[in-house]
Amino acid sequence: MVTASRPGGTGSAEPVVSTDVDLAARTLAQGGLVAFATETVYGLGADARRPDAVRRIFAVKGRPTDHPLIVHLADPAWMARWATEVPDTAWRLAEACWPGPLTLVVPRGGDVPDTVTGGRSTVGLRVPAHPVALALLAAFGDGVAAPSANRFGRVSPTSAAHVAADLGGDVDLILDGGPCAVGVESTIVDCTGPRPEVLRSGGVSVDRVAEVLGAAPARWDGTGPARAPGMLAAHYAPRARVVVSNEAALAAVYAVARAGALPVAAPVALLAPASVVAAHAAGWPDVIVLDPPADAAAYARVLYARLRAVDLAGADVVVAVPPPADGGLGDAVGDRLRRAAASEA
Repeated sequence: MVTASRPGGTGSAEPVVSTDVDLAARTLAQGGLVAFATETVYGLGADARRPDAVRRIFAVKGRPTDHPLIVHLADPAWMARWATEVPDTAWRLAEACWPGPLTLVVPRGGDVPDTVTGGRSTVGLRVPAHPVALALLAAFGDGVAAPSANRFGRVSPTSAAHVAADLGGDVDLILDGGPCAVGVESTIVDCTGPRPEVLRSGGVSVDRVAEVLGAAPARWDGTGPARAPGMLAAHYAPRARVVVSNEAALAAVYAVARAGALPVAAPVALLAPASVVAAHAAGWPDVIVLDPPADAAAYARVLYARLRAVDLAGADVVVAVPPPADGGLGDAVGDRLRRAAASEA
């Protein structure tokens, strides 16, 4: 029988991996950290009501303590437990899009710990669309605070193996739910103002948000303090340097990388849609072509695995061409690549 390590973490290289939902719920109830699958990425979860448990998330990740966390719920009705009020726009989006890759920012309830919100007056809530995550949340019976289960600023995990490689025994239990189906984080919509505002692109398109609301939401302009996860300029980075290009400039960008004008050395990896790879990569010397995705959905699903593959292949730089912007997953992939390029390896 699989047993979990004592809450507090062992620091060992070998984490406990299990498919036992009840064991994972008991671990959370004891103040432990449980990494679990969602449809987006694996989350590093703790009892959102316990500041001591939530502080362990920040310590394990190396995450700034003023950076807010998302609280994961089993049922949309649980929003009322975490908010002073739930705006009508939030209820409408929840009814249409939950379970799903959408986080709603609402006014926080008075008993929501500051450790979860980073001291803000709002809290981000989500009902994930993954059977293992929903079973865990239902068994636990309350909200679970969970950012991505990786060291802060690095590539998000989309499999239990990624979590184990990143966090080792610093997490008490990894609840293995298989690979993540979406592959990039949730869309975040702030519902606290007079006009809902998309703070981060993700698995739910802006067009879908507009359809539900009957009007186009505002889009965050990139200025001001972070109000939700994933709003920092630099994030999601492998150890290799990421250079974002478009198809028109790809040959020139690759040539510059190969010539060493960038502060890195060969080899160079290429991450791009299949059509771009077919048109450009043939004949380039020593390029490591990462298995190309066919469309935006496939690109999102494999993005973080491909960025991890860059490091495993020993490349010093990856030249990445995002899929076309589409208001949905294409935008989300482009956003993650630009933030990865802004990070210092």
